[in-house]
Amino acid sequence: MVIRMLIAVVFVFIFSNVQAQYAWVKGAIVRGDTASKSIALVFTGHEYADGGEVIRTALKASGTSASFFFTGDFYRSFPALVSDLKKDGHYLGAHSDKHLLYCAWEKRDSLLVSRKEFLADLRNNYREMKKAGVRKKDARYFLPPYEWYNEAIAGWTQKEGLELVNFTSGTLSHADYTTPSMRNYRSSEVIRESIRKYETEKGMNGFILLVHIGTDPERTDKLYQQLPEIIQEFRQKGYTFLRIDELLMERR
Repeated sequence: MVIRMLIAVVFVFIFSNVQAQYAWVKGAIVRGDTASKSIALVFTGHEYADGGEVIRTALKASGTSASFFFTGDFYRSFPALVSDLKKDGHYLGAHSDKHLLYCAWEKRDSLLVSRKEFLADLRNNYREMKKAGVRKKDARYFLPPYEWYNEAIAGWTQKEGLELVNFTSGTLSHADYTTPSMRNYRSSEVIRESIRKYETEKGMNGFILLVHIGTDPERTDKLYQQLPEIIQEFRQKGYTFLRIDELLMERR
């Protein structure tokens, strides 16, 4: 009896410490193991795929594994690219079917979709993924459209047997979709400098770094064009690139 109690205490202690290595925001995991010098390079896509071949070539040339979260519309529109990414061994996941906005920008707790609408859209996304040869059991991580969600969305996702993930905040990598006409426009150099600054000051262990696979034609300064240099800079600092499922596998 005493031995069993000791084992239970040790298990709780170890489990608690492992869990403490990760970070969550409103029910979604937003960072992997901060004790491991690894990064998950994540690409999202909905209507644009202009960086697809550029990104694929850069990843293949550097032997880098990455993760791609696409909407159902993306899977329908760019089947050849999806097939190639799958053949290359990258992680393919869900990003909603129609890129819905789940909650208000100004009031995050205010839902804009019902649970029924959420589930119908999410399941349609997975139907398209199945057509592309991506099984749900191999794509349990779901990255929300607009990278915007709340606790209700996280709960609905979990009840569907999936886990909500999002990018790690602190850099401007996700701003690579902005165009010069937008007030929040950020050039690729500004974005890269934000990444360098964060890494230098705080380190990026377990980071989930998000970039878009394509952007509006109005943005000619494409961050994905600089992917080879970005990968090289991280490698020179001793980082390893992992798929999202590899980065988070310790939680299973």
